[in-house]
Amino acid sequence: MKFNADEIASVIQKEIEQYEGKIDVREVGRVLEVGDGIARVYGLTGIMAGEMIDFPAAGVMGQAFNLEENSVGVIILGDYLKINEGDEARTTGRLLQVPVGDAVLGRVLDPLGNPLDGKGPIVTTEYRFVESDAPGIADRQPVRESLQTGIAAIDAMTPIGRGQRELIIGDRKTGKTAICIDTILNQKDTGVKCFYVAVGQKDSTVAGIIETLRKYDAMDYTTVIVAGASSAAPLQYIAPYAGCAMAEYFMYNKKEHTLVIYDDLSKQAAAYRQLSLLMRRPPGREAYPGDIFYCHSRLLERSAKLSNDLGGGSLTALPIVETLEGEVSAYIPTNVISITDGQIYLQPDLFFRGQRPAMNVGISVSRVGGSAQIPAMKQVAGGLRLDLAAYRELEAFAQMGTDLDPATQARLDRGARLTELLKQGICKPKPVIDQVFLIYAGTKGFIDAIPVARTLEWCDGMIDFIHSKKQALWDTIARERKLNDDLFKQMTDALNEFNDSFK
Repeated sequence: MKFNADEIASVIQKEIEQYEGKIDVREVGRVLEVGDGIARVYGLTGIMAGEMIDFPAAGVMGQAFNLEENSVGVIILGDYLKINEGDEARTTGRLLQVPVGDAVLGRVLDPLGNPLDGKGPIVTTEYRFVESDAPGIADRQPVRESLQTGIAAIDAMTPIGRGQRELIIGDRKTGKTAICIDTILNQKDTGVKCFYVAVGQKDSTVAGIIETLRKYDAMDYTTVIVAGASSAAPLQYIAPYAGCAMAEYFMYNKKEHTLVIYDDLSKQAAAYRQLSLLMRRPPGREAYPGDIFYCHSRLLERSAKLSNDLGGGSLTALPIVETLEGEVSAYIPTNVISITDGQIYLQPDLFFRGQRPAMNVGISVSRVGGSAQIPAMKQVAGGLRLDLAAYRELEAFAQMGTDLDPATQARLDRGARLTELLKQGICKPKPVIDQVFLIYAGTKGFIDAIPVARTLEWCDGMIDFIHSKKQALWDTIARERKLNDDLFKQMTDALNEFNDSFK
């Protein structure tokens, strides 16, 4: 039988031209050992740092964490109990990414973007890498735009601007999360997209927060990313980066303003410490690995107010750190304090005395300062911090039972009323113009004659009076955002009129 070489060559040529398949060239390794959320894999010599690894037998994904001489340390992003020794592990050639876009708004997700709310899958074609570079100096602009929290004590004394990183620090059960929830509620109708990342929290606590957000219609513009206390350490570790990536989409692609709350970074640090020790990375201070600072700084540096050339979007971060017995000089608190643009320190003894929010005015600070306040607030709140700091000092002195001169007694009385005036219930954020009226009334002595016990009653009555009888004045200040002599006179007349009617 004779073969025609030309015919064979033409058939081969035709087959090659029509071939549309792709050759699957992937490295395959074997699991050496697995346990506690990590696995060691042999044979993946060409793997990238941070590359995703597929365990097909278990249907679970992992991420390359340690690149060692003879094996690869992998953190398991799922149920590690399904993986067995000797199982196959394949490289994927891609890095970890999460779904982003409008489809994630109003949803409750895990750190990989899988829904936890029973409302079906996330339908989107947009994805973003969990790890990405922070914008450089040339890509940013100074923080000048106000992000109102609705909490008078914060907006007056430690203002937060869009693009800022303001740490909320304090012992457990001092109202840290409550401040963040109020801030989310206050973003209604402002166009700010909110992302709440719960790391290591009890599932019942997170469920209560979601219910609160739904009750006040805040889930329309909020995404909740949950890596609860029962979640594996790898998921707790990547959760803040996933939340940040989802927010970055709106900042970079939509040129919008976003707010991300990390609750809390001390639990994320504990999860990272667990993974690092399991991977036999050398422990440092308090057994944390040497790169724990970089773990938090590369996350928080992604917060920015972008330059106008990049659209002027912003990502504001409110990281939470829990202290033990008020120990702010511990490792993680000092690290995060040095990264952020200020801190709000919540003190247990103030909380137990009924001061809510329990903010210590002396060591709470915003490094952005008055540039993140509207001019009207800056005009009325200038002396508030000094008045309260002087009151705290005099209060400690007066407790010794010393006879006080009339001027000192007057400062004590005003300080007590200012402290009452700044008390605020949870889920009751105040519009900034209401805050301006309250702080002007307090600092200018309009409540000096009111009994301390009736201060909050006076405040509520005054706000109702302004909205019912002086709404035109309120609207003018809201429009101008700045006070002049005429507006100051109108405010004074309105407050005097209310005082005359207050019984």
